[in-house]
Amino acid sequence: MNAAAYTARGAAREKVALPADLFDGTVNMPVMHQAVKAYLANQRQGNASTKTRGFVVGGNQKPWKQKGTGRARQGSTRAPHWVGGGTVFGPRPRSYAEAVPRKVRALARKSALNARAREDAIIVIDALEYDAPKTSQLAGLLGTLGIADKKVLILTDGVKPNIYMSGRNLTDTRVLNYSDVSTYHILWSDVVVIESSALGTDLDVASGEAGEAEPVEAKAPAKKPKKPATKTAKKTAGRKAAAKTTVPKKPARKSAAKTAKRTAKKKGK
Repeated sequence: MNAAAYTARGAAREKVALPADLFDGTVNMPVMHQAVKAYLANQRQGNASTKTRGFVVGGNQKPWKQKGTGRARQGSTRAPHWVGGGTVFGPRPRSYAEAVPRKVRALARKSALNARAREDAIIVIDALEYDAPKTSQLAGLLGTLGIADKKVLILTDGVKPNIYMSGRNLTDTRVLNYSDVSTYHILWSDVVVIESSALGTDLDVASGEAGEAEPVEAKAPAKKPKKPATKTAKKTAGRKAAAKTTVPKKPARKSAAKTAKRTAKKKGK
């Protein structure tokens, strides 16, 4: 996947190729839903509290006697059906925390980044270095990039207080550390601006944007120099001599047959 790249002042550069290990096109919707639901649940304080009839002050005395008044019998003015009485099954302080496994969180975050990359909503920018907080400077940069009217998430390489305070007063703009960003923040934004150094690798220029490299002719492997003829001649001569000495000669069959005929003739005479 490729992404648009800009300098710290907003000047356009050639597109860069995003890291393939992170931006591989994986988008897992159920995992993202689980991560966002857990994030929102973990933001709840769980402080809602009501009083049952046992916690409401008063009501210890029977309002009137059991019989003889013609009214319905009552035992307490703090019963649930009385005005000012207790609440039945009301909320009590509790924890809404939801635990999500580490690998599931990583997959959800990866899916959210891939979803924004598919929409061409990721911008890679050079390192932002501000000497002091300046909201107008950051607002001017977003205007130059043409994303001032969108929900922008700026991810910095590490904690940068000046950048954070520069975007703190901008509407629909959030500045976070790249390692601390959650799936919710990525899906909340329309455009994600990431510092190039935050991705952890040197970004290469996209193949479609860079000029084609000239083909390099393949050189033939160099031939090994031939050994001197004298050494080879000596080796071959030595091998032939060894073969003559070691291999025994086979007896000639013709000579054996002739001698046998001669001895047979002499015996016949």
